Amino acid sequence: MNRRNPTRNQGRILKAALAEFARHGLGGARVDRIAARAGANKRMLYYYFGSKDELFLAALEESYARIRTAERALRLTDLEPREAMRRLVEFTWNYYLEQPEFLTLLNSENLHRGRHVKRSKNIVAMHSPFVAMIKQVLARGVRAGEFRRGVDPVQLYISIAGLGYFYLSNRHTLSTIFERDLLAARHKTERLRHMVELVLGYLRK
Repeated sequence: MNRRNPTRNQGRILKAALAEFARHGLGGARVDRIAARAGANKRMLYYYFGSKDELFLAALEESYARIRTAERALRLTDLEPREAMRRLVEFTWNYYLEQPEFLTLLNSENLHRGRHVKRSKNIVAMHSPFVAMIKQVLARGVRAGEFRRGVDPVQLYISIAGLGYFYLSNRHTLSTIFERDLLAARHKTERLRHMVELVLGYLRK
């Protein structure tokens, strides 16, 4: 690892940490494995991040930053309201499928009662513009006569996230209980269609 390039060094350590925490959670993660994966030594890891807890917080912040950046790139405020909501549901579902480590990190943080998120100076600030964007889309939908009034943008997003999160986080038990492979292509397609219909049906005036 090149000591003269601290930004690259931190990036490699953070990438290794994301993989380790996603696989083992905070409790099971090991600093020596993170350091080895990053091609660093533990002393350098502690120099940049201070502790395993601080490194986990950095991994959380990076994960949230990635999804919020990807959501901004959707440019929902440039779309017609119904299409914007459809796009948000589709994006959220596909992001969870393509980035399963994000869900694992959230599971681990919730096991620890959100203590790292509470200390973050960045995560709450990331969400305010995103909520404002949803609020703007909802307001345009109301003005266009497409959406009903009084929809809370935070509640709406939690519902959109929950529709995919619960399905994927519990796919092993649900697949056994209902005797269907929830990750089979057909069932994933059906789930997304169901989610879109639920959200748009709820919003319909």
